[in-house]
Formats: sequence, structure tokens, C-alpha cells
Amino acid sequence: MAGPAVATNRAGLLKRAREFFDARGILEVDTPALSKIPVTDPHIESLSAGSAMEPELFLHTSPEYKMKRLLAAGFGDIYQICKVFRDGERGRHHLPEFTLIEWYRLNFGLQDIMRDTIEFVSALLARSGLTSSVDFISYEDAFQKTVNFSPQTLDIAELASSINVDEQLTHAIGDDADAWLDLVLAEKIIPEFAKDRLTVIFHYPASQAALARICPDDAVVADRFEVFYGSLELANGFVELTDADEQLTRFERDQLARRRNAAAIHPIDQELISALRAGLPPCAGVAVGFDRLLMLHEDQSDISAVTNFII
Repeated sequence: MAGPAVATNRAGLLKRAREFFDARGILEVDTPALSKIPVTDPHIESLSAGSAMEPELFLHTSPEYKMKRLLAAGFGDIYQICKVFRDGERGRHHLPEFTLIEWYRLNFGLQDIMRDTIEFVSALLARSGLTSSVDFISYEDAFQKTVNFSPQTLDIAELASSINVDEQLTHAIGDDADAWLDLVLAEKIIPEFAKDRLTVIFHYPASQAALARICPDDAVVADRFEVFYGSLELANGFVELTDADEQLTRFERDQLARRRNAAAIHPIDQELISALRAGLPPCAGVAVGFDRLLMLHEDQSDISAVTNFII
């Protein structure tokens, strides 16, 4: 449990965050934590608010959908600092309720938003040389360098043989190629990142695009990136998909994946689709886990050390 000193530093980092955005003319916005429609992402579970109201309400896992509706309504660059909620997430680096900082920049490309994120992390951590020592590596190169094969020409048997997994996990993953890639990334590649600096991995496979656009120069990858300090993930960002029909197709694919995994099937957020049809301007966005930044600032390895109350 965190004490007054950590709380003081937390307040200081939040002040730095707002100063960062203010200096760039980025508007702070506030969107509801409650939603009628949870995310369809097969890898994220929403918490129900347990309300007697109809329809059932859910706590948001990210402010992304509503922030994109603001962008489509004519808002410029925006950011939000808020609590978000995810079911089933608890551990040294995970809590079911945590603080997320999310922002969007109009007309930003992949290099722009990656640099913006690095500058933000550096501004909050205030560590000498952090900005100049960043390691950038593509998803493809990370696999080639560490496990010596390409995720673009993957063979599931080859993926499985590169890590030690028991029969139960092998059966559970089955022929889900992206799940195997995720496991190899987590178990073999990320632990090899330099422990004293930021690493940015970019151009994830198109099959893992989520809400990112497909790279205009290479259709097999998406304009998606993640930022790590050592092996600790700090940020996940995209050059945003603006095509409503493609986004709808991806949501429908999510529903099929959830059905295969025997997970709850949620309706598609048609208000977001309508906003995309109305016209989401070209933009890029990123979400940063603030509590993990505070962990680094305090030189702690467990998120509970920077949290006042553990639910």
C-alpha cells in the first residue's frame, strides 16, 4: 500500500502530464465511465456495473470509443486522464481498476505518435537520456532477431517448438496463430529488451490491428505500436482506422472469436460506427498506463506499492 510520499509524487506526475498536454494545445475532455455497450475485443473483459437499469450498464475499459466520437464531432487534439476497469486482470502489473492516460493527435502518422509518446514518458519520468536512448524495432525484426523466424510466414508447429509449453496450454491455444505469436512475444522476445531504456515495437501483424489502420506501404502489417521500459509495457497506440465498414468487419470478427472461446457475445457499438461514417479525421492515438509509470518513478516492481487501496 502506498503512503503519503507516493501520493505526493503521484500528484506531481499528474501535474506534469497536464503541463505536457497544455504546452501542446491538447484539450482535456471527460467522457462517461458507464456504457451500454462493452468492447468486443476477445482479449478484454468488461466489468458489469450491476445496475437495475435496463439495458445493463458496463464500466469502460478505455475511453477510446467516446473520444473518437468527439473527434468525429469536430474536436481537435484531445486527452483524458481517467479510471478504467477490466475484469480478470490482477497481478504484479495489473489491477481491475487503474488510471489510463489517453490522447489523440490529428494528422499524426506512426512516427509522429511514437515520438509524442516517448516525449510524454520522458517528461513524466524525468530520467536523463531517456529520449535519446530508445530502441526501435519492428515486430518482424524482433522475431527474426530473437527466435530466428518470421511471423509473416509462421508455422504453428515452429512457433510451439520455440517455447516450452505443457500439453494443456498447447491444446487451449490450438491453431490460433496470433495467440502463439503473443506467447512467443511475451515469453521469448520482450524479456530480452534492454532493462534500462525504452523499447518501441511497431508494425504488428495486420491480424492484430485492433483499431489501427493497415500500413499504407505494407498491407501485411498494421500501424500499431507498443512502448516498453525493460519488459514492462507502458503504452499501446495506433494510427487510427477511419473506415467504418472495415471497423464493422473487425468487430464482427471479434464476436466470432468470442463465440469460439465461449466468452460473452456483446453487441457492436453502432454509435462509434456512425461516428466513423460521419467522418473521423486522420489521427493517431495512444493509451498509457499511468500506474506503471508511477511504478518506474518510484522504482517499484509491484503495482500495489503505488496504490492506496487494493480492491
